[in-house]
Amino acid sequence: MKLCVLALDYDGTIAIDGVMDPGVREAIKEARNLGITCVLVTGRILGDLQRLVPDLDIFESVVAENGAVVAFPAKGYSATVGQPPPPSFFRELSLRGIPFTNGESVVETDAGLAWQVLTVIRDLELPLSLLFNRGRLMVLPQAVSKATGLRYAMRTLRLSEHNAIAIGDAENDHQLLRTCEIGVAVSWGSEALKDMADNVLQGQGPPAVADFIRKVSQKPRMSPRQARHRRLLLGTGENGQAVSLAIQGRNILINGDSQSGKSWVAGLLCEQLILHHYSMCIIDAEGDYASLAALPGVVVLGGDDPPPTARDIARTLRYADVSVVLDLSKLGLKEKYDYVRSVLPVLLNIRREMGIPHRILIDEAHYFLQAPDSAALLDRELGGYIMVSYQALLIDAGVLSMAEAVIVTRESSAEEIRVLRSLQPGHASEAEWQFVLGNLNMDEAALLPGVEEACDRLCKFKVTPRLTSHVRHRNKYIDMPLPEKLAFVFVSNGARVGKPAGTMKDFLATLSAVSGDVLAGHVRRNDFSRWIRDVFRDGSLADIVHGLETQYAAGAGEDISEFRQALISTIERRYRPGEPIRPTFSSPLAEGSV
Repeated sequence: MKLCVLALDYDGTIAIDGVMDPGVREAIKEARNLGITCVLVTGRILGDLQRLVPDLDIFESVVAENGAVVAFPAKGYSATVGQPPPPSFFRELSLRGIPFTNGESVVETDAGLAWQVLTVIRDLELPLSLLFNRGRLMVLPQAVSKATGLRYAMRTLRLSEHNAIAIGDAENDHQLLRTCEIGVAVSWGSEALKDMADNVLQGQGPPAVADFIRKVSQKPRMSPRQARHRRLLLGTGENGQAVSLAIQGRNILINGDSQSGKSWVAGLLCEQLILHHYSMCIIDAEGDYASLAALPGVVVLGGDDPPPTARDIARTLRYADVSVVLDLSKLGLKEKYDYVRSVLPVLLNIRREMGIPHRILIDEAHYFLQAPDSAALLDRELGGYIMVSYQALLIDAGVLSMAEAVIVTRESSAEEIRVLRSLQPGHASEAEWQFVLGNLNMDEAALLPGVEEACDRLCKFKVTPRLTSHVRHRNKYIDMPLPEKLAFVFVSNGARVGKPAGTMKDFLATLSAVSGDVLAGHVRRNDFSRWIRDVFRDGSLADIVHGLETQYAAGAGEDISEFRQALISTIERRYRPGEPIRPTFSSPLAEGSV
């Protein structure tokens, strides 16, 4: 992800005894010249800061009073986010001899007086909370923190905390560091803060912060690989423990047989990322992700309308917490292919300029990313891609090598498993991989070795429920083109009959036209069930077709035309569930659910 924001604590981080370090001031100016927004986030009262820092407008925003007041110095505008305590609170503090200072919302006193202040709050039944900051005590409205103030500033500036690095030193910086994508604690600060931080900045005082600012500003591509406080819940492991994946900007591949639950898992990841306020762009080839529009900030473009232009996408993404689903379901295959390959470079440029979308999902990745130049369409440096496919072996090797975490639903192809093992090898044998991945149920998946969360093993888990509904669009397999080597070739006496069937639609058309002798030869060799199993990874459909082949070979069908009708009907019931069904054999296999 791109670095767009630096959120800096004041006392103890960039200032000593109330005085900002000159080196930090210069580093902030340099960062701003590079297009990075700098926000000061402090417990100090705004009026005190204005006296201490005459050039406070070097910060685009100042979050003061521990989040209760947000100011934009260059604009001369400020807002009180937290309401001040009632006059009765101040009167009672004075009556009990408790010294204090107050700003627009915060009330400060010595930390040693915490018990007396708490007694006043309890006696008056006020919705106030206490927060310690070194030797000082702050009294704030409930639910107000540096995090709430920073979020207010970010929304106003149309920026995202997921493009931010926060740096702090003390007890009141916990929520600040948790809110930003990367939270950095200084080594000379609170031990508890260092324990929860993503990184610890080594050094001696503010000059070390100045050096850090210069370093990260010169290469403004964030690498939140150390971030550990945000996680995607995948499901429950065989030991009953939660299986989750840290959100670290990694590229994720989701692979498995047709109809094995890939889009369910992909939708699950999208849901959680969106609810964590990440901006997503979902390239939805068949309308599988439209239900995500039920979540806040999700906009669906395309569908019955023309696909959005680059300008449309940029306008929609001008707010950092908006996600876009590009519904391409009404386009023809060639139109989809051309559109996706034209929009990926557009998204790359938008991300480099604006820092969003944080994540890009590409469904049917094997179709859109199989050409040798596909890796050039993606941003290897920024990462953050989720690729969904049932044929990883067709994806360009350069793209496939970018996958850093791999989630697999049921996978029955030995060749696919070998490809996946080359990405995330682990210690398990190929036979073990085939057994585990080939026997996953519809509600199960596996996280492959190669990421810390998998603990160097095939991590099998039961997939967690989703918040939004999932709509299967099985008809997408009807028109999805296959590489020439995977097309079905009808033959008679060793000679090819007609053109190779490069799509399931072509297969059905040729199936309807070929002679009975050609058809019977393929039935005896079980060619149809083998092709469906090996190419489409649809084991359940292949089992049913194999049953039809077995019935005919055993003499259950007196006329090959009955098999022809049964096979066409069975495939259409699988991939065109809303269309009329032709008659089938009168048998449990033919009548069973597909």
